[in-house]
Amino acid sequence: MNDALRIAAFAAALAATFGTAYGAGRGLDPLVAAEDRPAQRHAGHGEGEAGGGKGASGHAAGGLQITDGGYTLALETPTIRAGARTEIRFAVKDDHGRKVTDYRREHGKELHFILASSDLTEFRHLHPVRSADGTWATPVDLPKAGGYRAFADFTPAAEGAENLTLGADLAVSGTYRPAALPAPRATAEVDGYRVALDGALRAGRGGELKLTVSRNGRPVTDLQPYLGAYGHLVALRSGDLAYLHVHPNEGGPGPAVSFTATAPSAGTYRLFLDFRHEGKVRAAAFTVRVSAPEKGAIGPQGS
Repeated sequence: MNDALRIAAFAAALAATFGTAYGAGRGLDPLVAAEDRPAQRHAGHGEGEAGGGKGASGHAAGGLQITDGGYTLALETPTIRAGARTEIRFAVKDDHGRKVTDYRREHGKELHFILASSDLTEFRHLHPVRSADGTWATPVDLPKAGGYRAFADFTPAAEGAENLTLGADLAVSGTYRPAALPAPRATAEVDGYRVALDGALRAGRGGELKLTVSRNGRPVTDLQPYLGAYGHLVALRSGDLAYLHVHPNEGGPGPAVSFTATAPSAGTYRLFLDFRHEGKVRAAAFTVRVSAPEKGAIGPQGS
């Protein structure tokens, strides 16, 4: 092979490599900008339809689009540096480009803001402050470099508006060291607490997930309300980071918190449970695998 052919072959291989990486980072439609993807309607904090990617007692899978339902998530801080405390600023804009300033409060907040790394090993559930002009701001310190997804979960106050979860890409600069998704396990440890996961996350139909909190071998029976509930659960699908946010079924302050959710499809998911005890909110993370509906779902195992 002469030099010209070697250079052409190298260039083709390089283009294929970067194209594959770009597709993995963007999700389901790797060559279509998020703004150009077909709109998907999402359920709110109520019930959803089984089989339509909507979770019972929670959200539909969302976060794959930066624009939906006439609203756009506009990150004013699309790049930050790893390991440095930084203020992230963003706004939700309507279809006229105006910043939204009127929201319905859900679970005590106008808007829930989630950050997750593309490898699903970093997770933040934040509650930013909104200025009068509609700009939201929150401090954050992310230890790992790499690609992240920012999710805004909100319901506009406009008549007839539905709950939406919009997603935008966030770049965190620094030395990037990719991590493998943790293997499935039935328990998670965080700050001396042990959380056990039991139940089944199913594709296309509701399943109950029960999370039991203990410390030093004893059940925790005095969980404290956090945003009006004894626990909050966010599920993210590995690969495209499709977002599902569910809330607990009725129950007491522990040791178990029960959720009902529907996985929008087969795949591997990362579950993040926020719970509050002794005045501090902690997050326990689990990896679960869900098989295709016709084969049934594999029961969740945590890590």
